[in-house]
Amino acid sequence: MRALLVTVLLTSALVACGDEPRQPSPIGTDAPVIVPGGPGETARTATPGERLGQGPITPAAADVRFAEGMIPHHRQALEMCALAPDRTTTAPVLRFAEQIAVAQQPEITVMSRWLASLGRRVPSGHDHGGAKDMEGYGMATEAQMRALRASKGSAFDRLFLQLMIRHHEGALKMAEEELADGKDQRMRVMARDMYAGQSIEIARMRATLNELH
Repeated sequence: MRALLVTVLLTSALVACGDEPRQPSPIGTDAPVIVPGGPGETARTATPGERLGQGPITPAAADVRFAEGMIPHHRQALEMCALAPDRTTTAPVLRFAEQIAVAQQPEITVMSRWLASLGRRVPSGHDHGGAKDMEGYGMATEAQMRALRASKGSAFDRLFLQLMIRHHEGALKMAEEELADGKDQRMRVMARDMYAGQSIEIARMRATLNELH
């Protein structure tokens, strides 16, 4: 009887253990977490400390200011770049113009769609909507743009580089403001990419400008 009782108790314990739900294994902190993108977007790796599985963060006013200011800012850069092929044959200047256009046109599209998704008006032309002082963020004045359109050869090269360096420096300032106060993940990533890419271009344009002198 004693042996039979022990057997019954052991069998009951094993059955009870088998009925317990298994807990998922914890994912190590060093394992990358892939976050699926939206329709037409690629997946990305979650950043350290990012909270997943929650609703999207409401964009801050800084995010909207960044997009509304950067769109016309980029558009003026594209206008400057479009002048280069007819006004210079200097290879480095032509490469800068091409690279800037290739980078900034898609960014305009992304920011325009983002603003539209919020029900915000997409700025037209070079209008900053009164939100920013144009010269304070590197925007060329109309007089400077007329001078650039009228110049050719080495004169165009020097003026283009001078204006574009200042233009990029203004973009860095705008990106810094977004990274300081912005909340939207897409706008913050874009600001970081702009800051990194345009910092490199500023250094290269300054080196080219020194060589022209």
